[in-house]
Amino acid sequence: MRALTRTLVSVTTAVGIAAGSLAAAGTSFAAPAPATQPAASSEAVAPLAVVNLGLSTTQAKKLQRVLKANWGYSGAIDGQLGTNSWKSMQRYLKKYWGYTSGIDGIVGSGTVKALQRWLKSNWGYTGAIDGIAGSGTKAALKRYVNSL
Repeated sequence: MRALTRTLVSVTTAVGIAAGSLAAAGTSFAAPAPATQPAASSEAVAPLAVVNLGLSTTQAKKLQRVLKANWGYSGAIDGQLGTNSWKSMQRYLKKYWGYTSGIDGIVGSGTVKALQRWLKSNWGYTGAIDGIAGSGTKAALKRYVNSL
């Protein structure tokens, strides 16, 4: 009886494996799924990096006008300090305030440190030159822009 049970279990297992293999093989002959394409490219949906550092749209427009007049900003005066606005600011900071990184428009710690040096020298920033755009950095930048 044991031998018969063992044989029956073995045959059942083999049939199950074979059926599973055939089922999987059947799906390999199915029509391939249609290639999907994104609805829009990543460039089309990627938002512009806007970093106004606490400035209102009106205040940011004032800064953009200065950047356009003096530092090669060629974008719209829209109150959105995006990559091109910050590239212009980095050109200014590189010339006078020790910014040493590339002109990439990214508001990283190097950009903020140079900004803090400028604001400390001229616009009442009293905090550390730490590359963190905290409330003191933002307040000093507002003082500058409001003087325009």
